[in-house]
Amino acid sequence: MLRILLATLVSFLITPHALTIRAEPPATGLTIQWDGRYLDVHGANIPGDFIRTHYLEAYCRPGSTDRDWHQTVIKHTSELIKATPDRKRIEIRDTLADGVIVDHVILAGEDEVTFQLTATNPTEKASEAHWAQPCMRVDRFTGADPANAREVYPPYIKKCFLLVDGKLTRLPTSPWALEARYIPGQVYAPKHVDRDDVNPRPLSDVVPSSGLTGCFSADETTILAVAWDPYQEIFQGVITCMHNDFRIGGLAPGQTKHIRGKLYVVPADAHALIRRFRADFPASP
Repeated sequence: MLRILLATLVSFLITPHALTIRAEPPATGLTIQWDGRYLDVHGANIPGDFIRTHYLEAYCRPGSTDRDWHQTVIKHTSELIKATPDRKRIEIRDTLADGVIVDHVILAGEDEVTFQLTATNPTEKASEAHWAQPCMRVDRFTGADPANAREVYPPYIKKCFLLVDGKLTRLPTSPWALEARYIPGQVYAPKHVDRDDVNPRPLSDVVPSSGLTGCFSADETTILAVAWDPYQEIFQGVITCMHNDFRIGGLAPGQTKHIRGKLYVVPADAHALIRRFRADFPASP
């Protein structure tokens, strides 16, 4: 009897079923990677293969509209705190030259990426950290040639949009601003932001009604959009990029502020996107 039991046990242990190692199911939807400078969003159905954002390009002081850019930027270092193996969660810590700490939690979902930021000033001196620039590159998504990005009216802007009076409005907007310390490009500042505190490129008279901005894919079937709350500006840049730059508004000694954002990759149904944006950001118009 003992021999029979031992033989049965050995037989079970060496069966393919017993030796099978269960792997984690593959991640569905979007996944994210960060290399210390660029945040890449991957997904099976992303036009252009993936979406790249310079994350973050710069933290900025107020008084920036007509000032040398190097005097506006607050230098910072970035550290990867955590990245899960399924590429669904990344945690980053930015340390600014003035001592401010900004912790980023970035989460990839089915068709969106969520950003949860906590900015803290642990010092005894007020911080001038007023706003920051995640630079979303759209050349792959729109099918645009980056070589044309520094034209006054680069072709890719016809794929780009913002919301004006609650309606999706494509670029180029009218009137198109042409003069600034640095040209070309186009900056759109919301009502609540001081016009002296934005990117030093041409500032449009057009006022966005909310922070939602983005672009259509080359075949017009998909929308890439981004939004932050609070936000400082919408900016069409000179490296085939679209920005929604988030607002910090300065930090008093010991003060903490929370900022959140979304990146969407969705079918080209503008009305559905706007409804979803308003549900995600109910305080926005």
